[in-house]
Amino acid sequence: MGKQKLSNHLQKKLAANEKLFIPYIMAGDGGLENLEERIQFLDDAGVAAIELGIPFSDPVADGPVIQEAGIRARKSGTTLKKILDVLERKKDSRTVPIVLMTYINPIYKFGIANFFEACKQAGVDGVIIPDVPMEEEQDIAVETTKQDIAFIRLAALTSPEDRLKQIAERSEGFLYAVSVTGTTGERATYVDHIDTYLQSLKTFANVPVLAGFGVSNSEQAKTLGASCDGVIVGSSIVRLFHEQKTDDIKAFIQESIRPS
Repeated sequence: MGKQKLSNHLQKKLAANEKLFIPYIMAGDGGLENLEERIQFLDDAGVAAIELGIPFSDPVADGPVIQEAGIRARKSGTTLKKILDVLERKKDSRTVPIVLMTYINPIYKFGIANFFEACKQAGVDGVIIPDVPMEEEQDIAVETTKQDIAFIRLAALTSPEDRLKQIAERSEGFLYAVSVTGTTGERATYVDHIDTYLQSLKTFANVPVLAGFGVSNSEQAKTLGASCDGVIVGSSIVRLFHEQKTDDIKAFIQESIRPS
């Protein structure tokens, strides 16, 4: 469980010459009773890990598709505690690593130490907290280390090289390379220097580098994946689950991870 499980799972995929594919899903969208079924479906489809979003009232990094999913989840009564309870029930039989994506407010409300203890108990392997800058992360880092949970950092296109280097060196599990400026969401194009940016992060990081934000299809996944270790896909997966197009999700994943 924890940091090593995530690392081992990613390395096993890379050793098999696969590109890493990490889908984002919103916990509670479609009902918490379907969460484990969706996790198993994604595992069977070949994902490297699953990024599980926690619904929150002010999701500053999320575009409209994920915001709407969060609203649906909250309306259905989804809470952080209920999500952790669902995860705990299957933690011993679940093989795919789980990474929680949450903002800092729900963690503060839960209690920082209590939150990470509960994550450990639920079999959570990593966390992503997009609104905690490097200068403010000490209290979080202490608890993730204590509970052996990977603290995954985000790198931004707009950051100077020395800052990117520091973030890359600190990241655990994998480095989340934000590949657009702005919020999450499906996009048609990327900035011209995206390949240079991803390749430079590869030289800085001691963990796999995955590109996320704006990956809309398998062609984009392959284009970005050529310069790093794989992709994180959120809005497209959330939309397809909401539309009940699971065959399209499976095809998206399997086309993206296949070696070029």
